[in-house]
Amino acid sequence: MDQTIHASAVLVGAKAALIRGASGAGKSRLTWDILQSGALPFTRLIADDRVHLEAHGGGLLVRPAPALAGLIEMRGLGLRRLAFEPMAVVGLVVDLGAADGERLPPPGTDRVTLEGIDLPRLAVAAGMAPLPILLAYLSTRDAGD
Repeated sequence: MDQTIHASAVLVGAKAALIRGASGAGKSRLTWDILQSGALPFTRLIADDRVHLEAHGGGLLVRPAPALAGLIEMRGLGLRRLAFEPMAVVGLVVDLGAADGERLPPPGTDRVTLEGIDLPRLAVAAGMAPLPILLAYLSTRDAGD
């Protein structure tokens, strides 16, 4: 089943980070910051604002909404066109403004199931700078995760 959600996605290495959050939570900003940080070996936009999700072959595929492919919206600047990946496998879900984005996350909050696929989850509380948290998370992940 194909599902469309309000989210952004960026390719980080071989897998995508799916970035969710309420309107104004900073999804596009985090996507832009990841792309511009230079701290990761390979990054590329997949989608901003609307993504299609589809379970396939035991993984979760993400792709842009056709009308928004290659576009990212930056508050105060408007739409910008970037190179993009047409599809990727999701390897991480980042929830911005998460109520359970605590200093010491409770057990069980580090995974989420989307379209029947179990995925690692990073909950970032409102008011926290998400890029440093994401970079720290990625630097401490096991290579097999």
